Amino acid sequence: MLVHICCSVDSHFFLEKLQADYPEEKLTGFFYDPNIHPYSEYQLRLLDVKRSCKKLGIELLEGEYDYENWLEAVRGLEKEPEKGARCEVCFDKRFSVSAEKALELGEKKITTTLLVSPLKSQEQLKHVGDEFYAKNGVEFIAVDYRSGGGTQDQSRVTKEEQLYRQDYCGCIFGLTMQREQQDKLMDEMFSPISNNILPASIEERLAMYKKRMQLEDEKIDYKIIKQKFLNYRQFNCKLTEGKKTSIPAYALAYSTLPRKRAQGKIEYSIDKLHYFNREEIKFITLADFSALCKRNFRSITDLVHNAPDFEEEIAIRYTLLGTHYDLTPIIVVEEISQKKLTLQLDAKTYEDTKEKLIIL
Repeated sequence: MLVHICCSVDSHFFLEKLQADYPEEKLTGFFYDPNIHPYSEYQLRLLDVKRSCKKLGIELLEGEYDYENWLEAVRGLEKEPEKGARCEVCFDKRFSVSAEKALELGEKKITTTLLVSPLKSQEQLKHVGDEFYAKNGVEFIAVDYRSGGGTQDQSRVTKEEQLYRQDYCGCIFGLTMQREQQDKLMDEMFSPISNNILPASIEERLAMYKKRMQLEDEKIDYKIIKQKFLNYRQFNCKLTEGKKTSIPAYALAYSTLPRKRAQGKIEYSIDKLHYFNREEIKFITLADFSALCKRNFRSITDLVHNAPDFEEEIAIRYTLLGTHYDLTPIIVVEEISQKKLTLQLDAKTYEDTKEKLIIL
């Protein structure tokens, strides 16, 4: 039996049940999920599925990540709600490719771990699966592992196995609507030019789960815990001199402006910091910042593309200000201007939760 797999939270419990209910069947996992976005999220879910299948002794095949084709398939359905028409087209595409893979492998039965997801309609899945049975001769096995306490058992298995528990289905359109309803920043879509790893980002989780697999290979005990913290994302930073002259500038992490815009002049300097007469803004030259980083940035553009990692910026902020609780802007510039300046800074701090790997 070919088993289409969407994620480890659904698949681990589902595959265990299938192994018990269909002991005569050789199960083959097929990870085909071009709907998952961004690609780092796809990599993270695949990584955890590989771990699950390895534990369960199930062969896993990976389908093509043809995201552009998936986008074309759901064009015009972007505003459809979860379990709506877009989901049906999404299932249809994934079932079609899964059925072709089953035929290629000589399998006569397919099923999908989507059946156990509380976010999906089993009736909708069965309808699409039955249509493919009629067209392709590949039988769709519509098991129900949700009822009879199944959802609670699934949660227990997820916790026991310390599986990656994603908080959205994977689809960019579903994520957008979910974050709008939650009135929450869609910070999954942030990716710095420097490729730095941001706190509570998908990239941070991916690195952590790779480390988890390394610890398991080395038979080192660990625990994945959650912690609350103050997160930060920066949308835009622009500095102008006078009315039109743009000045290259870089804002350190946790730099915020309540009204996103401030005008004024630099009034005085103490040590490496140059103090603005508005919103407690502070400037530092690129040369002094480079010295603190023990690097040699050639320009602000060089700094933007090769920025220190997030934790290093926090450490520099502490060195300059002597506190972890200062959210005023620290702006790096190549030279200090004595003219009137306008700083536009759009950034946000917010309460968040992230996972942390603890070695026992």
